[in-house]
Parts: sequence; structure tokens; C-alpha cells
Amino acid sequence: MTDPILDIRNLSVSFGRLRALDDVSFMVAAGERLALIGHNGAGKSTLFKAVLGFLSPKAGAISVAGHIPGTDAARIAITYLPEVVAFPRSLSGREVLAYFSGLRNAPKAQISDLLDRVGLTEAADRAVGTYSKGMRQRLGLAQALIGAPRLLLLDEPTSGLDPVSRHDFYEVIAEAAARGAAVLLSSHGLEEIQSRTDRVAILSGGSLRAVGTMEDLAREAALPTTIRVTALQGEADRLHSELGGRRLNGCRLEIDCTPEAKLALLARLGTHRDVLQDIDVAAPGLDDIYRHHSRRSDMEESE
Repeated sequence: MTDPILDIRNLSVSFGRLRALDDVSFMVAAGERLALIGHNGAGKSTLFKAVLGFLSPKAGAISVAGHIPGTDAARIAITYLPEVVAFPRSLSGREVLAYFSGLRNAPKAQISDLLDRVGLTEAADRAVGTYSKGMRQRLGLAQALIGAPRLLLLDEPTSGLDPVSRHDFYEVIAEAAARGAAVLLSSHGLEEIQSRTDRVAILSGGSLRAVGTMEDLAREAALPTTIRVTALQGEADRLHSELGGRRLNGCRLEIDCTPEAKLALLARLGTHRDVLQDIDVAAPGLDDIYRHHSRRSDMEESE
């Protein structure tokens, strides 16, 4: 396995008596997209500031492409997109990218391509002061991609974007990861990130509660798969008596099972295909996984 682009080991950050991060460890590899989720105050912003070199750890270590945060080498390797971006209102989008390209010593020939990738070609020569919030956020993404950074830090990056722009945004992020960039993003939009990231890290109260793929975290939490069955009129009672589960109304039934038992249950349902109208399989979602680990952390803290 190659060395990770971002390597966080036993990181602790304190503000007086408040421990904002407590013994946090995880890695982000080249080409990987990792989503960092947690409630407000969980420690996400503190972690980002530590990775950027703005905060010094009380304990532990961070490596950005093999370098200490805050050093010139680490700054070259990393770019950051905050939740709210601000650019000089009198400059055009093209001029903003030209300025940041100069700061990163990146070729200005890429500017037109970056503007096109974030859907701002037609607005490239308009003043940023005329941009909507979503347009400024897309310009921020273009700025974050200048110079093909090795690590992208994205803090609530889709704030202010409409659904189409959000889809396009994640397409651009996927392209950056495919080229080898490591991506660490935080978001409260659990539904939108669950199919657009490779792994998830859950922070709660400054501690890392879980990290892994959706499948791994659902298995660790022992969350069930739910089979929703719609029977033909008058047949739901018989299915309920034979298969168990929960009755929802006159013709619908919900049955929970472990992921390992899913195929066997579907096979049993197949023997009743003559009385079935529809079957839907619902695997645990990121919202279910997050709520499980949040409840676990609350219980641990109350003990």
C-alpha cells in the first residue's frame, strides 16, 4: 500500500480545559474520497484547522503528503474550500483564478478549462459581485483545483448549490480523485454524500466513533436490511403469518433481516410470487449509520 496523502495519528487538540479532539486517527489515500460527518461542535472545523496548520496539536501528529502542516511543502500539497467563500467583488471570475494561479505558480492556460468544469464559462468575465452564492461556491471549487493539489479539504462544499449544481460538483470531485487527489470533505447532507464517497468518518464530542465504508459501518452496527412487500388484495395476512414482520396497511408488510439472511428471505418470497405486487429492498443508509453511532456515543458519555 502506498503512503497516505493525509495521515492523522492520535490527534488531540485542546482549548484550555476543553478537549476539542481526543485521540483521533485516520488516513486518506491518493484517489480516495472520505466524508467527515458529525453534529455541530463535534470537532470537524478544529480538525480542518489542524490539518491546515492553523492549530497546534496537544498530542499526536498530522502528515500532509509527508510534510508537517503549515510548512511550505504542505501548503503546496493542499487546497481548502470553506463553506462560505469570499472574493474581491470587482474582479471577474477569470481574474480571480488568474490571481490564485499566480500564487500557486500554476499555468494560467488551465483557467478556461477550470471555468468550464464548474459551469462558469459564460460568467467568466463578469464581476464576482454579480455572482449568486452558488456561482461563488463553484468559483471557489475552481480555485481549489488550481495546480492539481494532492489533498482537497472541502468544508460543507455544496452549501448554496441547487440539486443540479450539487450533482455536477460531485462529478468534478470524482474526476479529481480519479487523477489521484485525496479528498476530505465535511457535510451535513448525509443523503447526498452516501453514494459519492468511498469511506465515512464519524466524529462525536471530539472522538472518532467509526470509520469505514458504508457496508463496513452498517455491518459493525448490526443494522438490518428492510424488505418492503406489497401483496395483492387480501393476501397480506397470510404472508404476515408465514414470514412475520410489520403490517403497514391493508396490503403492505415490512420485514427486517440481517444482510446475510437477505437472499434466503427473497428466495422464500419468490415462492409467493403469485400473490406479490412489488418488493423493495432498503439497505441501511448513512442517516441510519450516523444515528446509531451518535446514540452509542451519547450512551457512553452518560455512563
